[in-house]
Amino acid sequence: MNHYDIVILGGGPGGYIAAIRAAQLGKKTALVEKEKLGGTCLHKGCIPSKTLLRSAELFETMKRSLSFGIKAEGVELDYGGVLARKDGIVKQLEAGVRFLMKKNEIDVYSGNGEIVEAASSSGEYNGIIEVTGGAGEGGESAGEPQAPVRIGYRDLIVATGSRPRRIPGLPENERIMTSDEALAMEAVPASILIVGGGAIGVEWASMLSDFGAQVTIVEAADRLVPSEDADVSRELARLFAKRKIKALTGAKLLPETVSADGTGVTVQVEKNGKSESLSAERMLVSVGRAANVEGFGLERTLAQVERGVIAVDPTMRTADPHVYAIGDVVGGLQLAHVASHEGVAAVESICGLEEAHSPDPANVPKCVYGRPELASVGLTEQAAIDGGYAVKVGKFSFKAIGKALVFGESDGFVKVVADIKTGAVLGVHMIGPHVTDFIGEAALAQLVEATNMQVGRMIHPHPTLSEIIGEAMLGADKLALGM
Repeated sequence: MNHYDIVILGGGPGGYIAAIRAAQLGKKTALVEKEKLGGTCLHKGCIPSKTLLRSAELFETMKRSLSFGIKAEGVELDYGGVLARKDGIVKQLEAGVRFLMKKNEIDVYSGNGEIVEAASSSGEYNGIIEVTGGAGEGGESAGEPQAPVRIGYRDLIVATGSRPRRIPGLPENERIMTSDEALAMEAVPASILIVGGGAIGVEWASMLSDFGAQVTIVEAADRLVPSEDADVSRELARLFAKRKIKALTGAKLLPETVSADGTGVTVQVEKNGKSESLSAERMLVSVGRAANVEGFGLERTLAQVERGVIAVDPTMRTADPHVYAIGDVVGGLQLAHVASHEGVAAVESICGLEEAHSPDPANVPKCVYGRPELASVGLTEQAAIDGGYAVKVGKFSFKAIGKALVFGESDGFVKVVADIKTGAVLGVHMIGPHVTDFIGEAALAQLVEATNMQVGRMIHPHPTLSEIIGEAMLGADKLALGM
């Protein structure tokens, strides 16, 4: 049996980044992954969905090429080609992760990892993982099943991720999908009903609409993307309506009414006390994600599961002193970049680095990659007011930004929420072209506790989309220069 300083269960963006940081700090490290390196983000989430979104965006742009002075006839969607491009990008990035494991001399075990022994006493190891059904030590993502392999650990990091949450009571039918199954669709449906108007639902709605599907969203909350600032939700609803994407907010799906056959899906929803029948070729359920806390022997440790996720302290340590947990499995902001930072924090905590701690949610940028894009960091205006702040707000439209007009995408705005007394930036909220690419500036302002005037006086290059941040920051003091 091989012994390791650190063993990591799960090879997603939390797990493999944690493994690299452990190797950098001189720890003998092993990573166990039951499917493919890169995890949900690379194979079923971030990368494949954003690849499809890019194709959808380009398809939509080509259809209106005449507005750019370009005559293009016979523009058609080759969805098979779209899927092939997606698969190629995923394979390239997976190969990159495998290279990083070899470069950092991290042993990769392919198969199901289960904690078969755990103890808090010191010694040669504090627990044992048994790996079954994979290619064994150093195995790639696929291979002939090998005999079970046991590895010992001093410290364990659980990075088992999450899976799409399902609605109880729905019939089993291929036309009723989660985002996992939707990625495997071989053709764009003529119509689709999307249950859930959060980030995932909005992205799929935008993508499939651009590909030509008739889209209806059913959202139980009173607005789309309910965790975002209310002004952003209203703008998104307006732009979706302009694209003929139907959004029923404050509407509840009645699971017992759902039926599916070889031609489509029929459901009933309740809104304002009235029932409405809806039909579509397919239905996508996007109501959040459930943490993977079962099936790998966590119960053999002292770690505790609370409200469906593994409970951890700010250093990502569980109630078991030799078991840490990171990423979606601990709940909170279930984002790939959060998982990566938590992985680094866990490893640095194991190694005794004093600054090791999980990221502050107020400093974490959040992104939605539909058309238009959404990005935010910090408090919404209402959350700031509820938190006792007296706030000032700056808001600037992309219609006054030259680069946005050049791109032909001038809908949307940037909104800044700042403390009226100190000028401290409390939150930044964006909706518009490519905002996910420059939300990082706002996140940096949050991290260093900058004031709106400090960011507003910073020189932004012209013409760029990012100069809108400076204008919105100045706008909080009614000093915007561009409108």
